[in-house]
Amino acid sequence: MDLSDEGEALDRAWVELANNVAGILHGCRDASPVAERFVRAGWRSSSSSWYGYEVGTSWCEVELDRVDGPDVLLNGVVAPHRFDDLAALLNRFGLTYTLELHHGNGTLIREIRP
Repeated sequence: MDLSDEGEALDRAWVELANNVAGILHGCRDASPVAERFVRAGWRSSSSSWYGYEVGTSWCEVELDRVDGPDVLLNGVVAPHRFDDLAALLNRFGLTYTLELHHGNGTLIREIRP
């Protein structure tokens, strides 16, 4: 996978925000092709572990981590008003997923299961 630092940095308004987005990308055995899709959409990407990637833009920064089985975990920070934009991007990628938006205290605010 080609890593890219060409995307926008996370806006300072969201840097201090606790992780507020979590999800599962179903049927993705490897995080690398998913990270590549984000890079092609203009996001930056870096390796975060042997099999994981951090992808981000000005309004969202998430980790993509392979787990045992056919799924990739997604977790990180999203500007709450851009939560639907993240879901739209995953739809554009043709992925099957579940996304959750949480309040800073961990309370579930919204869930998307397309």
